Amino acid sequence: MKLYAMGALMGALLFAVPAQAETVLPADTTVTVAPVSDISSKKMKEGDEASFQVVNDVVEKGVVVIPRGAAVKGKITWRTGKGIGGKSAKFEVAFQTVTVGGRAYALKGKHRQEGKGNTVAALLGSMLISGHSAVMLQGQAVPALTAEPITVQ
Repeated sequence: MKLYAMGALMGALLFAVPAQAETVLPADTTVTVAPVSDISSKKMKEGDEASFQVVNDVVEKGVVVIPRGAAVKGKITWRTGKGIGGKSAKFEVAFQTVTVGGRAYALKGKHRQEGKGNTVAALLGSMLISGHSAVMLQGQAVPALTAEPITVQ
């Protein structure tokens, strides 16, 4: 009986499932993001939020830490309108958070989008010609960075 109990204990120890190790994605890891819909300087103002999503899985040591499609929030931090003489509109979006497993983690980084100027018209002397709005197209991939480590089990 003692031998059987000892064998059962040894078997349990040999075949015990090890606890899953944590995987830590370090701060300053690049995360490629893209807007979920077009963002246009025509329809925004400073302080507006913008929705993005992660373009590709972010993997650390073979483990997906940030899955493709994870929600990303950004905020419009600067904007100019289009001007006369061919001057184009511009805006800047700052990346704020990415949501992983129901928790928001801080991101950092900015992207500046510029409209196409109308410099040919400006060079021809027409001050009545204006530039174009700045538009960041749905799916346009840009980099952001993690601002803090992200840990998954």
